[in-house]
Amino acid sequence: VLLAEALGRAGDAERWRRMADAFEYELAGSIEASARHHGLTVIAGAADRGDFDATSTTVAVSPGGLQGIVPDAALRATFARYWRQARARADSGSTWENYTPYELRTVGTLLRLGWPDRARALLEQFLADQEPTGWNQWPEVVWHDRRVLKFIGDSPHTWVGSDFLRSAADLFAYEDEADGSLVLGAGLDPRWLEGEGVRVERLGTWWGPLSYTARREETSVRVRLGAGLRPPPGGIRVMVPGGPPPRQVLVDGVAQPAPSDGVVLLRRVPAEVVVVY
Repeated sequence: VLLAEALGRAGDAERWRRMADAFEYELAGSIEASARHHGLTVIAGAADRGDFDATSTTVAVSPGGLQGIVPDAALRATFARYWRQARARADSGSTWENYTPYELRTVGTLLRLGWPDRARALLEQFLADQEPTGWNQWPEVVWHDRRVLKFIGDSPHTWVGSDFLRSAADLFAYEDEADGSLVLGAGLDPRWLEGEGVRVERLGTWWGPLSYTARREETSVRVRLGAGLRPPPGGIRVMVPGGPPPRQVLVDGVAQPAPSDGVVLLRRVPAEVVVVY
């Protein structure tokens, strides 16, 4: 639909929009019906099987942008269960056999569900499973016993690599299709803001290249957004990590009401945001 609109093909855009709306309706209905049929509290990986496959379900959230379409309680239950299963592999006494690093794509979903600590912890866990160690790559299958003579698939596996790139970039910025906004800093670790802080230069987004810096200054955090980005229709949501609820927010030196959720909405760039704790 977006491509048709960009090319001025209004008829195609409208026809495909109707198809997309119908598909969303049928998808949501299928998820709910399969849950009833199989007695599930999570989203089925496949409607007919009633299995559990969070790595596949995650594409509904990113890049599918359907977080507001699928049932929220089932979505959260799905990734809460996945989180427990994936983290169990970090236990030195666990007996897991293998997994596929396609699971890297779940990092962005955990972030969008409001679980940044889990997203970062899982990403670090995946980074520790690169094979061979120090080669900055993943095979298609990672085995608990690294010396076992079994199938590892393509290595390096570029599909896995693309999941890593998307998930890592999401920590710094991602597009929210539901409201047409750009979300900044949702996955930043508060420790990254110390010293020289975080610097992003010309990160590709739907609305052009994004550049910003974020660093802690005693009792405040300063975020500077550079030029070059077209303001998204839903604005830019700056999510400053760490600290208690802000006491004061300054946008380009002008005091703004301090948001209880810590999210500062911007409508223009360049801009400077100072959050005081």
